[in-house]
Amino acid sequence: MIKLTVNGAPREVDVPDDVPLLWVLREELGLTGTKYGCGIALCGACTVHLDGKPLRSCVTRVGEVAGKEITTIEGIAATPMRAVQEAWIAHGTPQCGYCQGGQIMSAIALLRAKPKPTDADIDSAMSANLCRCATYVRIRSAIHAAAETLAGSAAGSATVPPTATPSAPDAGTKPRGEAP
Repeated sequence: MIKLTVNGAPREVDVPDDVPLLWVLREELGLTGTKYGCGIALCGACTVHLDGKPLRSCVTRVGEVAGKEITTIEGIAATPMRAVQEAWIAHGTPQCGYCQGGQIMSAIALLRAKPKPTDADIDSAMSANLCRCATYVRIRSAIHAAAETLAGSAAGSATVPPTATPSAPDAGTKPRGEAP
C-alpha cells in the first residue's frame, strides 16, 4: 500500500511502486483532469505539482512520491490560484482543452516564482507545454490577467510562495505564435 497526499487529502493505493503517477491519479483515484499526451515528459499535458513544483506525472513512478504533497488541476479550484483558471476562461484560452490542465499547472508554478512575469518569462516557462490548438497568445494574455488578479488579492499574494522558476527541457525554444 502506497500512501499519498493528493489535493490535501490522504490517499492509499494498492499498486506496484513503479506505476506512473499519471495512471494512479487517473485510474485509481479518478482524477482525470491530468492527461496523457506523449508519455515521455515532452508535452506537459500530465503536469501536476509535487510539493509545489511542477512535475511530469507520466514519467514519475508513484513510489517516488509517497509521502509528498501532490496537487492536480482538480485541487486548484478551492484555492486563490483558481484566478488562473478564471483567466483561462475569460480569455477564451481552451479550444479542445486537452492540454489545459497541464498548461494551468505550469502557469501557476510560474506565478508563484514570478508574480509579475514578463512575456519572455511566460514564453520560457511555458515553452515545454504544447498546445495543438496553438492558443499561445491567449495563454500569455491569461497569465498576465491572472497575475494582476493575484496581485490585487491579499489572499492570493499570501498564498503565492516563491519557488524555483520552472524551466523547460528546451530553453532555446522560441515563442510560438497563435494559429489564425
